[in-house]
Amino acid sequence: MKIHLYSCCWNDARMLPFFFRHYESWVDRFFIFDDGSSDGSDELIARHPRAELQPFEHVVEDSFVLSARAMYDHAWKQSRGEADWVIVTNLDEHLHHPRLGEYITACADRGVTVIPALGYQMISAEFPGPEEQLCDTRTRGAPWAQMSKADLFVPDAVDEMRYIPGRHEAAPHGDIVYPERDELLNLHYRYMGREFVHQRHGELNPRLGSRDVALEYGHKYAWNERELDADWAAFEARAVDVSNPRLQPWRSHAEPRWWRPA
Repeated sequence: MKIHLYSCCWNDARMLPFFFRHYESWVDRFFIFDDGSSDGSDELIARHPRAELQPFEHVVEDSFVLSARAMYDHAWKQSRGEADWVIVTNLDEHLHHPRLGEYITACADRGVTVIPALGYQMISAEFPGPEEQLCDTRTRGAPWAQMSKADLFVPDAVDEMRYIPGRHEAAPHGDIVYPERDELLNLHYRYMGREFVHQRHGELNPRLGSRDVALEYGHKYAWNERELDADWAAFEARAVDVSNPRLQPWRSHAEPRWWRPA
């Protein structure tokens, strides 16, 4: 089974080691589009033996978010005829299943072509240590519909993914077959210590284009400490241990799923 992964990057040197550590045992090739990083991210990517560094293109001049959507909608198509599955994701999103290879193989045997992942906002009081495998060491997170995404699919079966901005939903077209139940998780590792979150938001906010601001894409990047603390507390109140074998997320994840009938 051959898997290709597509993502974009800007000054993500802090998250890249966790990202590669999580995916490199089961992803064959990484295609990462860098938007002019100045923190050594491009060098980290270039040094990885299975990663291909490509420039990120601002095809929508006044919108980073819409430019990213265009990349995510089309870049993966180069894997048609080469990869069995592709992953389209962000560098702080880790797809997770306790028996991942077995699960993907079982889905393929049943004719599944798109495997949506149930979203969790992962929470940690401090930023992780450099050698951690986050899905093993940072396992508290709250169910969050916004992070439930269609990140894993068969490129030869899908004509178009048709993501909305941020990939929070999609309207895939082609031979689309979903699993009977939802077991794959999308662990969003953004809330890794308040200092890191504030710093990262402060870095990202000035990079939004005028259309992003007008449409309120990335509006959280402008939050003050009080607003962030309130959001953090709301997630903390609903957090669960995603490593608990009794979790059964297909039952316990009560957030809406855009790919399922209401």
